[in-house]
Amino acid sequence: MKVPLLDLKAQYRTIKEEIDKKLIAVAESQYFILGKEVQELEKTIAEYINCKFAVGVSSGTDALLIALMAVDIKPGDEVIIPTYSFFSTAGVVARLNATPVFTDVDPVTFNMLPSDIEKKITKKTKALIPVHLYGQSAEMDEINAIAKKHNLFVIEDGAQAIGVDYKDGRRAGTLGHIGCFSFFPSKNLGCFGDGGMVTTNDEELYNKLKILRVHGSKPKYYHKIIGGNFRLDEIQAAVLNVKFPHLDKWSEKRRQNANLYTELFIKSGLATKEGLTDYSEKVLLPKPVYKSDKLKNYHIYNQYVIRVKNRDKLRDFLKEKEIGNEVYYPVPFHRQECFTYLNCQDSDYPVSNDASENSIALPIYPELTNEQISFVVDSIKQFLG
Repeated sequence: MKVPLLDLKAQYRTIKEEIDKKLIAVAESQYFILGKEVQELEKTIAEYINCKFAVGVSSGTDALLIALMAVDIKPGDEVIIPTYSFFSTAGVVARLNATPVFTDVDPVTFNMLPSDIEKKITKKTKALIPVHLYGQSAEMDEINAIAKKHNLFVIEDGAQAIGVDYKDGRRAGTLGHIGCFSFFPSKNLGCFGDGGMVTTNDEELYNKLKILRVHGSKPKYYHKIIGGNFRLDEIQAAVLNVKFPHLDKWSEKRRQNANLYTELFIKSGLATKEGLTDYSEKVLLPKPVYKSDKLKNYHIYNQYVIRVKNRDKLRDFLKEKEIGNEVYYPVPFHRQECFTYLNCQDSDYPVSNDASENSIALPIYPELTNEQISFVVDSIKQFLG
């Protein structure tokens, strides 16, 4: 049985008529830059996460970059980030000639470790970027308390967390000064290329973000500040407007798939419960730490990530079985060659090192069948013995 890591064609087939009609409408309008589709999407996302303002941008990476520019991150400033994340989280800091400073991550959620933040703060620290990794919120109460104490900006990297509820019901993207989202095709809400969104409840930051998005010009051709070409194009916004009404249904199906994985892993004897960190368990399962009947999207499972010993051999075995899988992420930032100038101590990041060496993401997309999930679990059981 073939089980791809992601099957976007399966999703497209369910909305093909709507998508095709919308794309033709955009083509016939010949209006491609910051038109009604972008405006509609910005309004929709702002309302969805209960935020005052949203600005469509060219990618999730550019969302982070423009957010840092909006809070005036300058060369020599320090920005504290988790060492275990997609490269954009660190890359945008370095692109501004600021210094990324790394924390380790929580052993259950893989999110920024609050207890590691304060000891990394210096006079040069200007901002924190917590990442809501794999579709579950970081511990924002503790992070915000530290930021407030030291007068730091908080920029949320919600690339994998569109619609995620925090433990008090607030949504990712509204928990800090600025929220950043990605619409990369593999995300729960993905477009037909690159796209992103920046959100804020601060009107001054909102107005600055809009100016930065168009090269820093207001009015057109008059520049008081330097921005960039960070516009979300009309075609991508149109695709997202068609997909958006299906988003909660797709996220719920991911949760159902995750629950079935967890149930089958426990039933198979490979694990006893979620959230353990002891490798006496053959498979360490993810845990939705904010799970509650009061919360709809306590976890949206952009990825379903387990940890196992002999991870790389398991990957080879699954490949032979035609089961898709991926490692998010094999090299934490403190081990990346481009950051050797930071002189990080590898031993300072034990959880991130373990995650990079032993984690593996399994197929979790909404169209996955129960039979495919059972086949994946049975195959892993066959490998582990």
